[in-house]
Amino acid sequence: MAKYQLQLAHLYGNLLNTYGDLGNIMALKYYGQLLDTDVTSKVVSVEDGFKADDYDLIVLGAGQKFEQSIAREDIPSKHDELQKFIESNKPLLAVSEGYQLLGQSYINQYGEKVTGAALLSHHSEQPANGEPIQGDLVAKSQWGSNLHGHENHDLVTFLGDDEKPLGTVIEGTGNNYDDDTEGAVYKNTFCTNMHTVLDRNGELAKRMLLIALANKYPDADLTAQRAVKIEPTY
Repeated sequence: MAKYQLQLAHLYGNLLNTYGDLGNIMALKYYGQLLDTDVTSKVVSVEDGFKADDYDLIVLGAGQKFEQSIAREDIPSKHDELQKFIESNKPLLAVSEGYQLLGQSYINQYGEKVTGAALLSHHSEQPANGEPIQGDLVAKSQWGSNLHGHENHDLVTFLGDDEKPLGTVIEGTGNNYDDDTEGAVYKNTFCTNMHTVLDRNGELAKRMLLIALANKYPDADLTAQRAVKIEPTY
């Protein structure tokens, strides 16, 4: 048995899972093994209870607009506990439609502006040209390394005053056409437009795991875990 154990909530994992988001779960489990940590995941979906204290990490994936709308109807029932989780500095990863869902507002499948979960301060809207944004995306992360992924999103996103970008766009579009930002960071919540982001960016997975370990085991000596080298997979 591994020295450490972490509990991961795959939020709406049966709905927002279209673009390989299970790979993000698998990546966290794989890198967890390198850090002598067992990561146990559970899908938390519509009508399921959620308590912040029960989980150490969250992944909220991407999906189609219809499934996003189902999650939107349910997420108010989890709002307060999710807010507690975020404000407790626990790590959360939100990808594409999951990223949009956490914000103040976005455009639904009918072209209507709808309120989001309002857990974060960004908002998403239709781009002026109405064209989806697709292709490879490379961004320099706020901690210096390059992040690689594939973006496929129909909305542009603008950050709130209390959010920082996950990275600065080197190749691709990222959040929008105006400011060269990609993704959002608030406390230890990481949002991105990059699909399969943890598969290709093990350093981000390691960062999330180390944060979770430090939160759960505040007296632990994590020197060996911090020293683990993560090789790029791109």
